[in-house]
Amino acid sequence: MASVPPDDLKQYQPPADLLKERIILVTGAGGGLGAAAAKGFAAHGATVILLGRTIRKLEDTYDAIEQAGHPLPAIYPMNLEGAAPKDYAELAATVEKEFGRLDGLLHNAATQGQLTPLSQYSIELWSRVMQTNLNAPFMMTAALLDLLKASDDASVVFTTSEVGRKGRAYWGAYGISNAACENMMQIWADELEVNTRVRVNSLDPGPARTNMRAHAYPGEDPNTVPLPEELMGPYLYLMGPESRGITGQQLNA
Repeated sequence: MASVPPDDLKQYQPPADLLKERIILVTGAGGGLGAAAAKGFAAHGATVILLGRTIRKLEDTYDAIEQAGHPLPAIYPMNLEGAAPKDYAELAATVEKEFGRLDGLLHNAATQGQLTPLSQYSIELWSRVMQTNLNAPFMMTAALLDLLKASDDASVVFTTSEVGRKGRAYWGAYGISNAACENMMQIWADELEVNTRVRVNSLDPGPARTNMRAHAYPGEDPNTVPLPEELMGPYLYLMGPESRGITGQQLNA
């Protein structure tokens, strides 16, 4: 059983069958880090549940996995901004009916909101960002908890950001929601460490060439930023059996 992660998670080299027969749900699976993670998990043997709000984008990820000859994923359209507790209950019921358990849950979906001083932040936008970035992963984890407990080796991972670990001017609701998710991760981990096989960690993957990054840094040369696919080592490590025993950790790629 592992007690500490490798010094350089980015250089982690997973075995080809790392996630064989595992069932993993990925939010925000239609693009960016979420799509890359879904493809990476599938390439290492997992059956991936692709969750997102835009069916066309989810279908693109599905097609890429299918064409690569990996285990066929499942698509579950869901708009986290408008989802209510009953929607998460329906998600859990569907996963239980189709798979009977859940071995992994990657909270990756997020909305950036507005880069502006807090004093000028729109209350309406604040609520929307918090609903997607904070309330949604809370409700989803709670709804899927029994399915995670049904696994012999379950892993929950929150994609977070450096602005959630140290406050930075103008990042507003996005930074604050990330900070709250870091604390929520630690509480889940502390509560589940005893008498369950569910581990919970957060991962700051660092800069990635995504649409969100381009919006936040419009003057940046995208060619200087790694592609999401280049950052998958840490995600694979945390979803695989080699990270057993690691929980409640704020990890960096």
